[in-house]
Amino acid sequence: MAFTEIEKKAVEKALDGFLKKRRPPAHIRSELDIQYRLSGQSIEIVEVRPDWRDPEEVTEIPIAKITYVRSKALWKIYWMRKDLRWHAYEPASQVGTIENALGVVDEDKYCCFFG
Repeated sequence: MAFTEIEKKAVEKALDGFLKKRRPPAHIRSELDIQYRLSGQSIEIVEVRPDWRDPEEVTEIPIAKITYVRSKALWKIYWMRKDLRWHAYEPASQVGTIENALGVVDEDKYCCFFG
């Protein structure tokens, strides 16, 4: 089930605040940027840059995935390991709000999201 309109607005507002803090300066965003996608009840944060082999192609590198579990009213946080699969982010794999989830990603205590 997808986000309701109210949930979607709240999520987008939180994500806009996160991006405002994390995005590179405007003058280099054609070379490196951070964006997000909403899909169902999940948010995927990605790094966007030109492909090194063909600068006309755009490459998206996954940074984090945050999924809302409506039945438990919590947000699950995932990071992509080198096996290219999403894994629960320990020690904070579940939090109560989208703001807390984005705070965990922003803090990146174990350098899983931004290196």
